[in-house]
Amino acid sequence: MPVGCVVGLQWGDEGKGKIVDLLASDADVIVRFQGGANAGHTVKVGGETFVLHLIPSGILHPGKQCVIANGVVLDPDVFLEEVDGLVARGIDVEGRLVIAERAHLALPHHRALDRGREHTATTKIGTTGRGIGPAYADKVNRVGIRVGEIRDIDRFAGRVRENTARANDVLTKLIGAEPLDVEETVEGVVAAARRLLPWIGDTVTLVQEAIESDRRVFLEGAQGIHLDVDFGTYPFVTSSSASVLGAGPGAGVPGRALDDVLGVAKAYSTRVGEGPFPTELLDATGERLREAGHEFGSTTGRPRRCGWFDAVATRWAIRLMGVDAVVLTKLDTLRGFERLRVATGYRVDGKPLTAFPFDRDGFESVEPVYEELDGFEDDVSTVRRRADLPKAARDYCDFLEGQLGVPLRMISVGKERNEVITS
Repeated sequence: MPVGCVVGLQWGDEGKGKIVDLLASDADVIVRFQGGANAGHTVKVGGETFVLHLIPSGILHPGKQCVIANGVVLDPDVFLEEVDGLVARGIDVEGRLVIAERAHLALPHHRALDRGREHTATTKIGTTGRGIGPAYADKVNRVGIRVGEIRDIDRFAGRVRENTARANDVLTKLIGAEPLDVEETVEGVVAAARRLLPWIGDTVTLVQEAIESDRRVFLEGAQGIHLDVDFGTYPFVTSSSASVLGAGPGAGVPGRALDDVLGVAKAYSTRVGEGPFPTELLDATGERLREAGHEFGSTTGRPRRCGWFDAVATRWAIRLMGVDAVVLTKLDTLRGFERLRVATGYRVDGKPLTAFPFDRDGFESVEPVYEELDGFEDDVSTVRRRADLPKAARDYCDFLEGQLGVPLRMISVGKERNEVITS
């Protein structure tokens, strides 16, 4: 049962889109298993840049079957915009893309609730305002609307009307925000829903049959483990299981089917939004990393917080998810730094910390313990063998590999699909 999975080892934005796109050439079915339009995967192919929020990165490979699985909350408007954009750029999506009938919908009232709550909250989470949290809350609260309900369009319209009216009560009475026009909202949602009909299918059976017939299935996660609703830096997290532990229920795949888990990590660290970030650099070095790595959110455009590589947080993620190997991305961004630092431990009040912090209070007292390595000046974007890297760059990769305890299977050295070291 050949099933692989790609997950993020940091706070998201690790470059998973490029890696899934690269690996999709050897896959038959590529499955997005969690998250929503709050995630953005950027892929650069032949000088063209594609930003995908819901559609799996494998869509850029002709003939590959792509699945938006039941663990995703789907925004119809974003999905249709992506489809139209791909078609306009000559990407064939006909018959290659299926939306799970069991996936839940993220609708206008979810976005309104998300923005309203974030605006009035005492503790800001830094959400994207895409309605992801409220959509998952409706799912767990058993009042959500699933994609398959679109097949009965009249009943579907009634459900949207009911849920929008209920959300208006919260918006006006609890949040103090303006209500949505219910009938206008229903009309827009129904129009988009009619266009979704041809894409809806039983993805659980599709994926299971692919596994049983020994077709190569690849599961694609969004965000990263430190934004996971269970294991991330709660409450500054997303609203879904962003780790490999969410892949089974998110895609309808039994855990025993997974035979290869790849974790993706940048050669440094970044984070978007609020929350703990032990190695954050609030100085010129952090700004230099941001500019060199073009660290601005692909979904919101917000500048990312930047810092040195955190081996403690990444080791914890690897252990938790049973990661077989790591893909290191954006090594090229570190070109020109005289010295590079890696957090190899944490300490509190001068004493080593043996357990990973539980909450924000625990992180606030953490002091990273750094080791310094030589930086490198040479351009690495043309290197295709690890042995051919400049010595300092190779030493940096070797050091990270030793810290993490699993091999670096690939090293990305540029934005393009082929700018990667695989041997």
